[in-house]
Amino acid sequence: MPLEALQDTRETAALTVEVSPLAIHIGAEIGGVDLTRPLPPEQVRDIRAALLKWKVVFFRGQQMNHQQHIDFARQFGETTAGHVVYGSDGLYPQIYAVAKNRKANRFQGQVLFRPWSGWHTDITAAINPPFGSILRGDVVPPFGGDTQFTNLVAAYSALSPTMQAFCDGLRGQHRFAPPPGVDQTKEYDELMRKRILVSEHPIVRVHPETGERALYVSPSFLKSVVGLTPRESQALLELLWEHIVRPEFTVRFKWEPGSVAFWDNRSTAHLAPRDIFDSEFDRQFYRVTLLGDVPAGVDGKPSTALEGEPIAAV
Repeated sequence: MPLEALQDTRETAALTVEVSPLAIHIGAEIGGVDLTRPLPPEQVRDIRAALLKWKVVFFRGQQMNHQQHIDFARQFGETTAGHVVYGSDGLYPQIYAVAKNRKANRFQGQVLFRPWSGWHTDITAAINPPFGSILRGDVVPPFGGDTQFTNLVAAYSALSPTMQAFCDGLRGQHRFAPPPGVDQTKEYDELMRKRILVSEHPIVRVHPETGERALYVSPSFLKSVVGLTPRESQALLELLWEHIVRPEFTVRFKWEPGSVAFWDNRSTAHLAPRDIFDSEFDRQFYRVTLLGDVPAGVDGKPSTALEGEPIAAV
């Protein structure tokens, strides 16, 4: 082989990312990249391809600061405010601090826990929910505190053809509201008044890049199915929520300091850990979200904003 061709081969090999799947339907670890530096176009392409295939990708040993976190995210799209309702870091408005006790003063009362409680797709109350979320672990417990993700495309595919056809024509109303069984505090009520978000999305969303159909049924934000009676809506949603969190559609990620998770918000839901509240361990993570589009259903009809403004780029 000529010397120039050998050098080109070595350079191409050096740019190749290592993709190691973690479960059958969702999740892969990516190695061979340094997220603290600008990535070559080939690595950006390969990471995006892995994200579309595996729905959530993970990186290890990435000791990023806030600016590096933001710079990494911007290689995949426009960033948004850290959180459109709860606020952001003052110096870095794209950063949302995911602290262990960040929800301590939001609700009063005992939460009604069901198998799908806490599972959610980020900010689906907005007309244009984020396309992706990138979460990095800073202060990580030595054990416990895992995050779980589920593949909403695989969940849709596992429905019977009859149920698929029924869901294809439905739409649901998404809004910010306290979990069942609790009342919101004055602090939370004030936050809600500052940024009211209510949207109507298709129950089955067509992925804008892959064309796949996903059950767009975020348990934390989806409140009712349009056109059904309250009892019909409750029964259908509980069936679908129970379905999407079946273990075979999921992956569970064990964090380490410097770990990063990057998930496709258009085809996944995830569950933040609750076990950390049974320990004395601290846990401090940081998240950046990427600007998304307006979902569309199987019929091509886009979502409708009922209250509130679209999420903006920052």
